[in-house]
Amino acid sequence: MAKIATVLANMFEDVEYTDPANAFREAGHEVTVIGTEKGATLEGKQKEAQVTTNASISEVSPEDFDALFIPGGFSPDILRGDEKFVEFTKHFADEGKPVFAICHGPQLLISAEVLKGRHITGYKSIHVDLKNAGATVKDEEVVVCGGNLVTSREPDDIPAFIRESLKVLEQ
Repeated sequence: MAKIATVLANMFEDVEYTDPANAFREAGHEVTVIGTEKGATLEGKQKEAQVTTNASISEVSPEDFDALFIPGGFSPDILRGDEKFVEFTKHFADEGKPVFAICHGPQLLISAEVLKGRHITGYKSIHVDLKNAGATVKDEEVVVCGGNLVTSREPDDIPAFIRESLKVLEQ
């Protein structure tokens, strides 16, 4: 089963973390929550979810993981201000490892400069940013590009996001 790195900061979109993370675990995958410090309690934007980080970005290596999961909300915008998270994200794209990003999650991919020529979706307000990063933007509930990049727009798209992410992990 896959080891999935999940990068997270406060103000993540609650269900965009909880629903996919639970589905990944139920399918037998290991989900590791990575933040700026180990053992920190992070709170979702809706204040419905609290998550304790398993590791800090300083103590993990992207080589130790099979896939990357980037929930939305304000979390990705916070994380992309830290070069360690940007480089961590870049590794997965450069190595062709699975990357699952929902809502504002693709903001980390923009900062990692790995979207040129990719097909992607995301929250409507970042569509122009995705285009400016060289991606082809599709307004669809889920977009799978290259067999390893899965993106969705918003909480309503979570079922499709989970379905396609799990398909990628089965390969």
